[in-house]
Order: sequence, then C-alpha cells, then structure tokens
Amino acid sequence: MSRDLLPGVTGVLALADGTILQGHGVGALGHAVGEVCFNTAMTGYQEILTDPSYMAQIVAFTFPHVGNVGVNLEDVEQVSGAAETSARGAVFRDLPTPAANWRAASDLDGWMKRRGVVGLAGVDTRALTRRIRETGMPHAVIAHSPEGAFDLDALVAEARAWSGLVGLDLAKDASCLQPFVYDEGLWTWPDGYAKQAAPRYEVVVLDYGVKRNILRALSSIGARVTVVPASTSAADILARKPDGVLLSNGPGDPAATGEYAVPQIRALVDSGAPVFGICLGHQLLSLALGARTVKMDQGHHGANHPVKDLTTGKVEIVSMNHGFTVDRDSLPAPVMETHVSLFDGTNAGIALKDRPVFSVQHHPEASPGPTDSLYLFERFAGFMNRGK
Repeated sequence: MSRDLLPGVTGVLALADGTILQGHGVGALGHAVGEVCFNTAMTGYQEILTDPSYMAQIVAFTFPHVGNVGVNLEDVEQVSGAAETSARGAVFRDLPTPAANWRAASDLDGWMKRRGVVGLAGVDTRALTRRIRETGMPHAVIAHSPEGAFDLDALVAEARAWSGLVGLDLAKDASCLQPFVYDEGLWTWPDGYAKQAAPRYEVVVLDYGVKRNILRALSSIGARVTVVPASTSAADILARKPDGVLLSNGPGDPAATGEYAVPQIRALVDSGAPVFGICLGHQLLSLALGARTVKMDQGHHGANHPVKDLTTGKVEIVSMNHGFTVDRDSLPAPVMETHVSLFDGTNAGIALKDRPVFSVQHHPEASPGPTDSLYLFERFAGFMNRGK
C-alpha cells in the first residue's frame, strides 16, 4: 500500500487517507470515485456489477478467481442504464480469467471496457477487506491508465472531496423514466427465461433501482408486473387497482429518498393493499412506519449471509447488499421484527400484525446467491389471494 509506483503499474486505487493500492488496470480506461465495499460471493460477478444497489460504489471481490464463466446478455440485473447507475469499479485479487462457459457471449475484461467499469487486479484483497472491517468503507478513486500516468495527489484529493452516500438520493437516477410492463419469468433448465402465460395478479413495482430477477420472481408467481418510477404518487399507483405493491431495492441513503417516498408509502399502507419491500424498499417502509435508518461501517455484501426467520424459526442463507440498516431499537410498537441477521444481530425484516405489509433487508430473488428465501414471493401471493 505504498505511495511509490512500482514498474509496470497500470491501475491504482487511491483512498481518501492517502493510501495507494497498485496493480494492473482492467476494463475501462479513466477513473471513477465511490465508496469501497467488499463482496464475499463466490459466483455472480456480472449480477453484482449490474445491480443498481451498487451505484456510486467500488466492489472488491474477496473470491480470488473471477471471470471464468464470462458474461452474457441474460445475467444483467439492471433493467436499463450503464455503469453510472450500478457499480463504478471493481477490484480483483487476480486478473480476470478467460471465459470458459457455454453461456458466455464475451470475456469479463472486454465487457467492462464496453460498459465503462474501471477495474484493478493484482491487489491484496484480503488486506483491503480487513481494513474495511476495521475502519469502515473508505471513499476512493479507482483509475486505469495503460501508460501508468497517474496524478496520485489529485486522485487522493478527489477521494477526499467526494461527499459520500450519506444524504444522497440515488434512487431517482437509478429508477425508470416511465411505466412499463415486464413479463419474463425465472430461469429454468433447459428452457431459460420463460414468458408468462396467464397472469393472476396485478402488481405495481415502485422502481428505486429494481433488479431484473425481482421482476422475474413476481412474474413466476403469476403477477402481471407494471414498473413505475420512484417518484410515482400513491394515488397514481392505486388508480391502477393493483392486487399488491412491491417496493424495490436501490442505491443511496434511504433517509434522502424517503423525503419524497415515505409519504407515498404511508398512503399505500393506509389503503390496505398488500405491500412487500426488499432492501431499500424495506428501509423505506420502515421509515414510513416510524423507524429510523443508520449508516453501517462495513455493510452486508455477499451471497452467504445467515438470517433467521423469527416467524418460522428457520435459518436461511441469503444474498445481501446494503450499507444502511434499520435501527431495530427504533421500531415502533405496531411493527413486528420478523428476520434478524445472525452475523451481527441487525434487523433483516419487519411486518405489521394487522395489515398485509412486510419487508426484508436481504434479496429473496437471489441472482446471485441461494434461493432459500424465494418463498417470500409466495407469501406475498398469499396476501394478494386474501384480498381478492
């Protein structure tokens, strides 16, 4: 972690405290600023790098071997947009390996170049991960120059000047611009993604940066899915006469997004319609019900997090991606805690006892990760059935 550049260095990660991590540049040329987090998933790098929840973040992969399955057109998680509305950079232990998979349409390095994601390989990601665990997620600039031409002082200054995620509403940028209908179901072997036949429910998804697999999971339970922008009013949503409303995942500070989202979510809850929140949607629902959210030191990013469903006693291994959390001590009396992280005891789910309203901090749709929590979409369908 020296400030003196070694021969042959073509990529750097400049931390706000002045530390410089050196290595080989990967993917797009240039530089990008963001918050550095680590992800412990062993698979799913394409889904991670295209998840809008990683907007304004640089992802350090703890698994050393990345790139072996290449990339394809089907595993992109964001519905639209490019690197500006998903991960800004990626840090690897080893150089991405050549693609060797029947689904691969491209190698990872070339895909990152075309997409505009700046990468850095050859870094001691274990040391970086320990640093984040001890001191929190740093602000940093990741840069790639084939000539090794870096103004290190300027990069550090840019990292120090970046305002960070606290107080930042990113959902408005990650959201769609106009409503649209989505009808693709979950992936199955050997057919791939099936098209929906005869929908049984009308579901409106408030898009704060929705993952495509959430929409697929809804379609697979028989929902006709209409996705609407994050700023859509409760009145406009209820005018569509939905059987249920889903509050999606997304990036940024939930308190900032809540300035315009919380009043609309309260109105949706008061309407009696079934409401299901995921990740940022969970945090926004919690805010609407009277709780508060706080920034985490290292966050939860991975596909191997143990969570306990307090309503069933079942322990699930889930996919998580969040840097803010709901303060469990701030949950008001009408709200029941339903899930808890077994890593650190933080809140991972809530529900109302007297209304069809619930949410989880983790990602039941996975992609990447296990499908232990996929049943939550069936639970949502059960609430919609009772309302018919």
